[in-house]
Amino acid sequence: MAARMLGWVVALGMLAVSGSAVADYRELDGIVAIVDDDVVLASELVERVDAIRKSLKANNTPMPPDNILVSQVLERLIIENLQLQQADRRGIEIDDEMLTRAVLQFAEGNKMTLEQFQAALARDGMSYLAFREDIRKEMLITRLQRGIVNRRISVSDQEIKDLLSSPFYKEMLSDEFRVGHILLTVAQDAKEDVLQSALAKADELVKSLRDGADFKQLAIANSSASSALEGGDLGWRRAAELPSLFAEQVIEMKAGEVADPIVTQGSIHIIKLLEQRGAGAQQVNQAKVRHVLVKPSAIRTEEQTEALAWKIYEELLNKGDFEKLAAEHSEDPGTALIGGDLGWTDGQEFVPVFKDTLNNTRTGEFSKPFRSDFGWHVLQVQERRQQDQSQEAREQMAMSVLHQRRFNEELEAWQKEIRDEAFVEIRI
Repeated sequence: MAARMLGWVVALGMLAVSGSAVADYRELDGIVAIVDDDVVLASELVERVDAIRKSLKANNTPMPPDNILVSQVLERLIIENLQLQQADRRGIEIDDEMLTRAVLQFAEGNKMTLEQFQAALARDGMSYLAFREDIRKEMLITRLQRGIVNRRISVSDQEIKDLLSSPFYKEMLSDEFRVGHILLTVAQDAKEDVLQSALAKADELVKSLRDGADFKQLAIANSSASSALEGGDLGWRRAAELPSLFAEQVIEMKAGEVADPIVTQGSIHIIKLLEQRGAGAQQVNQAKVRHVLVKPSAIRTEEQTEALAWKIYEELLNKGDFEKLAAEHSEDPGTALIGGDLGWTDGQEFVPVFKDTLNNTRTGEFSKPFRSDFGWHVLQVQERRQQDQSQEAREQMAMSVLHQRRFNEELEAWQKEIRDEAFVEIRI
């Protein structure tokens, strides 16, 4: 035990050391957390902390204290570990052919052959096998989330009708909101003094934010949400796409305003309206469109993601199967399993760059890869028609919006469930 403890203490002491020392600390590796039937190693924690630090620095985000950053990253690794164990128990696999294809796309994204890419990894002190394993893990988690969370989502006809007749529908077509979110979790059976302490902390955070504190920094340091290490930024969403818990409040808020804490069972939410923008006037021209969306991640850079989008585009030009490519690559949870189909649309529910590309793509053709707030897209316009928005199209739009909203909510809830139910022993 003493040797293991020394191992992770030495490894954590190297958090400020450059990536060239990665190979050295593997010999001193130790366990930083026991997670059900598996463990999180010090080497995993050090590597991830280093990657997050580089990302925060690149985005000019204030760096949180080391202990806060380590705690946040360790919690994310625990959640990932639990999901990988679930994937294993459910028999989810990524075959070697699919994995190799993903690795080749990374290499091509860096304008290298596979052999050159392996040599570049070695020069940076990174193991090629470890790199493949990182890709495999991300693909496993994505496939698991789609399978489990989509089954937890149901949208009734009445809910669609309610959305279509609500103020949210009008807001969905006119304005978009960029919301910052901080989540404080409290055990559902917590004693009154624990709950009051959490409420006091929430009040202090709200006061600090209203006094001009940096939202990103406070989110990284305090939030338990999956968006914490992105500074709590939920990205651009229309009112109907916001979590129902605070959608109505966001509509009434002004940009820069911070709402009072929202208390639910086991959670306290703090929200700030970061920005608001209009989406333009409604048009009667409609297109039947489908798309593939790929996003940058901890193991896939912006350049590699762009290269993957171009590879998908080239495969489509060479008679590739759109539905198959969407199922294999698309990271839009609402459409990936239905061939990327977005249905009939006038484009008003999309961000401006998506709408502009849609309008400038000829019927039957594929757009060149383009970047939006959500990632890199390739779209195809299958058909066009000119008419007022039909009831069927409005219902399809409402279904898509409700499904996307539910997916985000259910993913957060499911991750909290598996975390609460797991045996976790943190050794830091």
